[in-house]
Amino acid sequence: MKKLIFTTCVAAAMLCGAANVNAQTRSLFNFKDLSGWHIDVPAMDKDPNVKSPFLVRNGVFVSLASPQGHIITDASYENFRLEVQYRFPGKPGNCGVLVFASTPRVLYGMFPKSIEVQMQHQDAGDFWCIGEDITVPDMEKRRGPKSEWGSVDGKKRRIINLTDGSEKPLGEWNTMIIECVGNAIKVWVNGDLVNYGTQATAHKGQIALQAEGSEVEFRKVDLTPIKALSAKGH
Repeated sequence: MKKLIFTTCVAAAMLCGAANVNAQTRSLFNFKDLSGWHIDVPAMDKDPNVKSPFLVRNGVFVSLASPQGHIITDASYENFRLEVQYRFPGKPGNCGVLVFASTPRVLYGMFPKSIEVQMQHQDAGDFWCIGEDITVPDMEKRRGPKSEWGSVDGKKRRIINLTDGSEKPLGEWNTMIIECVGNAIKVWVNGDLVNYGTQATAHKGQIALQAEGSEVEFRKVDLTPIKALSAKGH
């Protein structure tokens, strides 16, 4: 079934409006410090002795397992391609890239209003709705009964990806590309188109990376602006 859905979505993606990727790629990290980002970790509000779960180590950005929270860009973005190279250096676990982030702490009193692109081991490319929503083909097969959909805790927020087996073995580097044009989001993992959605309830916002469950290393977080040539299909 996933293969059929995948083929259908590839065709839909190819028919969607064209986008022009500009040659203005830049790294969102300098891999020396956390300039351009700020940290939102609720546990740090309560105890000044709690250490941040985010750091730069040996030239890579590291998201530790705890305390849970996220690091978020100071700037907001729209119409872009984000290339992230990441790996779980130790045990497999959970993390995510949040796009179109806005209102702080709408989920669990922690994560901002956004659409999460899942990085959890063996589930990379799932969408999780956090106060925002998005539409994909075969929604009920991939999300569950429509009556149970929602974007807050207790609702069916997860939209499973299209393919299995796109991730590299544990400890190896994965490349995830997230392309946001208008209200559409496409996600590739190691060259495979793993998810595609339209009619997102947001089209711009900040970008955040989570600390949630396991240590993750990032050696690339590159953003390239995109000029939308046609809004048709978005």
